Amino acid sequence: MRFMMLLPAPANALEKGPPTKELVAAMRNFNADMANAGVLLAAEGLHPTSKGTRLRVSAGKRVVTDGPFTEAKEVIAGFWMIQVKSKEEAIEWASRCPLPENGLIEIRQVFENCDFPPALQKKSA
Repeated sequence: MRFMMLLPAPANALEKGPPTKELVAAMRNFNADMANAGVLLAAEGLHPTSKGTRLRVSAGKRVVTDGPFTEAKEVIAGFWMIQVKSKEEAIEWASRCPLPENGLIEIRQVFENCDFPPALQKKSA
């Protein structure tokens, strides 16, 4: 089972600059632990919304808007993609993350082909 662990942050947190050296070091150690355990598929931090772009469909047209996205209360600061045997194992890994005070991780299972009804499943080639 694959899970994405999302790291939301207050919208202005990323605009304030990079995290502390201590937090970066702790996150790198956390990533290394997951890699060594063979569960880490990907882990990335994201630039602030001021460097982002949104594409939205409105009235049948695609509208591109450059950041920052000031209406957002929280933005995704980073993510991990892990492959584990259960949701409980994903929660165990998330609980080891060196979150700062008031930190949060959202854990979401990734759809696999078998999760769709048979009529919507991708046929093997």
